[in-house]
Amino acid sequence: MINLLGLPISKLEELMLSEGQKKYRAIQLYTWIYEKKATSFDEMSDISIKFREVLKEKYCLDIPTIDKIQRSKDGTVKLLVKFSDGLKVETVLMRYSYGNAACVSSQVGCNMGCSFCASGLLGKQRSLTAAEMVGQIMVLNNVLREENKGERVTHIVVMGTGEPFDNYDNVMDFIRIVNAQKGLAIGARHITVSTCGLIDGIKKYAREGLQTNLAISLHAPNDEIRLKIMKVAKIYPIKDIIEAVKEYESIAKRRVTYEYLLLDGINDSKENAEELIKVIKGTMGYVNLIPYNETSLCDYKRSSGNRIHAFLDYLNKGGVNATIRKEFGSDIDAACGQLRAKAEQNEKA
Repeated sequence: MINLLGLPISKLEELMLSEGQKKYRAIQLYTWIYEKKATSFDEMSDISIKFREVLKEKYCLDIPTIDKIQRSKDGTVKLLVKFSDGLKVETVLMRYSYGNAACVSSQVGCNMGCSFCASGLLGKQRSLTAAEMVGQIMVLNNVLREENKGERVTHIVVMGTGEPFDNYDNVMDFIRIVNAQKGLAIGARHITVSTCGLIDGIKKYAREGLQTNLAISLHAPNDEIRLKIMKVAKIYPIKDIIEAVKEYESIAKRRVTYEYLLLDGINDSKENAEELIKVIKGTMGYVNLIPYNETSLCDYKRSSGNRIHAFLDYLNKGGVNATIRKEFGSDIDAACGQLRAKAEQNEKA
């Protein structure tokens, strides 16, 4: 069965035409699914009974189920959601003063092999469909409606498990669905996609005509350090990533965020900060410093508060706009992939 949650409006219009329907039928379906929150075709009262039977026979509106849920004192909600084939991913709701942000997974596991990340410990099992990514937002919206009537997800970061540009087409369909006015109506500038530096993806993304945000998981000021912590550095050296960023900025007219995870004694020295300033000079990007969430699944240690703030100070004095990412869910399995990895370990025990 085809899950209609995974179809941007243009593809749904084509599908309706192939079914002998008018184009407007796609808008009708979007209205029922995203505005009226219909969960079955039987609810769609302005669609003929005959065509509703066709829809029930060939299509579905499935969303994942909640396998585990963790709630933090700071309001963060972390879900382990399960798909129809039994595979699971994490999705997270983070509450900011400006709205509710969802951290969405794009793959079951990850093949990028970053040694500090619990997401890649089990390897990639498969990529998610656009419908399965949209389903994560739908589940979080259901959680929000149960807790606070009228609230919904207002911001999205595709920064959960997986490398989004390793699942490019499905991620683009997902973005177009959640951004569509008749879809989930989340503003383009409230949507961020994060890549560990897949250059072809960066260049392709520049030409999508989207006003969304792009984040680059850099995490090191040179290839020597980056290769120790991110095996993807074997294929994509920093110099080539920066050139791709410049091309992206020129075409998309958008600046990027450089994500920089601070690891004690690895990449957090004054010299590292000075080198980072030189590396990103000439781009419009700014740096988001990330305190590391320690986990028993990885050996790295978190940089001290003094070193984090000293690193920030070096960057700012060097003319680089930098901030420290606000931390969420420190009293639950905060690190990306940690909840799923623990669940998989428990099931095998």
